[in-house]
Amino acid sequence: MKQFRTFFVMALMSLSSVAIAQTTVKGMLIDETLGESEPFATVRVFKAGKSEKPVAMFLTDENGQFSQEVKGKGKFDIVFSSIGKEDLKKSVELVGKGVLNLDTLYIKENATMLKGVEIVAQKPLVKMEVDKMSYNVADDEDSKSYTVLDMLRKVPMVTVDGQDNITVNGSSSFKVYVDGMPSVMFSSNPSMVFKSMPATAVKSIEVVTNPGAKYDAEGAAGVLNIVMNKQNPQAAQSLNGYNGTVRASAGTKQLGGSVFINGQQGKFSYSANVMTSYNKPGNTKTETEQIQANGNSQLMTSDNDLKTPFTMGSLSLGYQIDSVSTLNLTAQVNSMSIKTTGTSMTTINGLNNFSYGSTTDMKNSRTSFNGSLDYQRFFNQDHTKSLALTYQLDYNPTKTKMTNLFNTQSMTMDLTDRYSDNKNNTTSHTFQLDYTTPLATGHTLSLGGKLQLHDATADSKYYLKGIYDPSSSSEYEYKNSILAGYSEYAGNFNKFGVKAGLRYEYTWQNVEYHLGNGENFKKDYGTLVPSASLQYTISQGSNLGLTYNMRISRLGISYLNPYVDKSNPIALTYGNPELDVEKSHNISLVYNLFTPKLMVNLNLHHNFVDNAISQYSFYDSDNLLNTTYGNIVQRHQTGLNGYVNYLMTKNTRLFFNGSLNYLDLKSDALEQNNSGWTFNAMVGLQQTLPWDLKLSAFAITSTGVADSTS
Repeated sequence: MKQFRTFFVMALMSLSSVAIAQTTVKGMLIDETLGESEPFATVRVFKAGKSEKPVAMFLTDENGQFSQEVKGKGKFDIVFSSIGKEDLKKSVELVGKGVLNLDTLYIKENATMLKGVEIVAQKPLVKMEVDKMSYNVADDEDSKSYTVLDMLRKVPMVTVDGQDNITVNGSSSFKVYVDGMPSVMFSSNPSMVFKSMPATAVKSIEVVTNPGAKYDAEGAAGVLNIVMNKQNPQAAQSLNGYNGTVRASAGTKQLGGSVFINGQQGKFSYSANVMTSYNKPGNTKTETEQIQANGNSQLMTSDNDLKTPFTMGSLSLGYQIDSVSTLNLTAQVNSMSIKTTGTSMTTINGLNNFSYGSTTDMKNSRTSFNGSLDYQRFFNQDHTKSLALTYQLDYNPTKTKMTNLFNTQSMTMDLTDRYSDNKNNTTSHTFQLDYTTPLATGHTLSLGGKLQLHDATADSKYYLKGIYDPSSSSEYEYKNSILAGYSEYAGNFNKFGVKAGLRYEYTWQNVEYHLGNGENFKKDYGTLVPSASLQYTISQGSNLGLTYNMRISRLGISYLNPYVDKSNPIALTYGNPELDVEKSHNISLVYNLFTPKLMVNLNLHHNFVDNAISQYSFYDSDNLLNTTYGNIVQRHQTGLNGYVNYLMTKNTRLFFNGSLNYLDLKSDALEQNNSGWTFNAMVGLQQTLPWDLKLSAFAITSTGVADSTS
């Protein structure tokens, strides 16, 4: 009996030892070609040499990471599988306890097709998250012949109307980033720049509708981040080599070409991109009628011819110092011009009917430079604890020359031929520090600070009949400094994910006039910007999220500058130095679904601004139309954005991208209100024909209907 008890105890101990013989296997799976994470890949664990039945099977998460307990000891084979990729096999030995960290693994594209087997699935062009969307431009066949503006029509949360105006989440108040850094050149005229850029220069487009505390607070609709096509310095060293593309395009209204090359040699990576285009949209005719308080009316018609040449060159260099630290250098030069020539006719109807015509010649040109140097270091093998230091330089000079010639004279109006020559120059230095550390498994804290130093000068010279007029000219210097700090927490609780952060920005603005009627002024203010998101994972391919953030629209030179523009004989234009920063509050309910054949994104959102900055006009005692700015509008918008991408067969894809919004505008100062519905939609069909030919067809529509105006 005693021997039986001894045997029983030993058997229990043996079973206990087997029960606890398990190892946590963790790591990250990366697409070797793109250098991006491989989400939702299948991971199977087999006993060495036995591939019939896996002892464990699981998926990588949306960031390509995996962490799974595997029972047993000895030799095992771990096989990673993903659509369109070659299986990756990793042989390991498990000791039955602790953690086995496989670090970063790289999976390759599958260059061969299995005969007799038809796989109907789509590579995920869109990566859907609660607070942002990422569209993989490089994997879209249309990118080989499209411009970036064309590709934007296919990006969720983005609308491009028939006049090429861009809105994000139903608003035109957004900021453009390039490779995660703000770009003045792109933000100032995004439609013109994107229309001139070939899509082959871009790797992906990110729509950040709920920017966290790490992002600058400016941009009411969020951030549009353009990730350029360049080599990843942290990709596997086996990728030594180079590749490039040459592109040319021609149309009735556009000519363009580009050259792109990137490569890697050991720890050194590089990419260079040069593109040029010449756009000529043709004649644009407009007609505007204004009714004055005294009953008179003004009818203005114009006919303008527009030309927009554009050139951009960029260079990126990366060096992997060691396994945990990298150094990157980027430089970019942009040159863009807008040339307009046209005629206009103004007719004034009233007690004394009068009309006059004019010829206008305008040229706006800007050649900007921006560059950055950043260093990043990781402090652990999981790459979850890191420090990043960044310096960015932006130099943006702008020149605008305009000539107005009149064909008649008037005793009551100043119709003297005039000429203006404006030069604006902005130099910005940005210093940024970001630190991220894990608090526990699935919990992360991010801290950082940023200092931006902007120095802008403006020199506006005004001439009457070729003679310099100092009384109408202006010269001033504008300094804008921003100091910011932020903290952000992100945590996972089983199926729930939480992210919350606070950002504080303090702004110093100082304007000094050296010439002109303007007065020196200073404006300092601080802004606390909160953001939060809650995500619930319904399944591996679907999630639901609730987000909130506050965004601001900072006061620019054109809004604050009190300089009075007298170039129009019947109108005056000037800014308002008493403006307050505009604050926008945004709430969204987001649903994402992804299957091998179907992708769906729905975003129900509401945003409101109680001190929106708006341009408004009024007539003064001299019957001149005055145009300026004020915090005079309450703006509320509720809308639904929808994106659907459906792979009907392996060769046929349907997709839809659209939005429906209800906008309510009210101004107590002007005693006016306006409300109505707007609708934008694009429906597309992509068909792969024999010989791998691609056929794409699109239908685009946009409407706006006002319900009431008073």
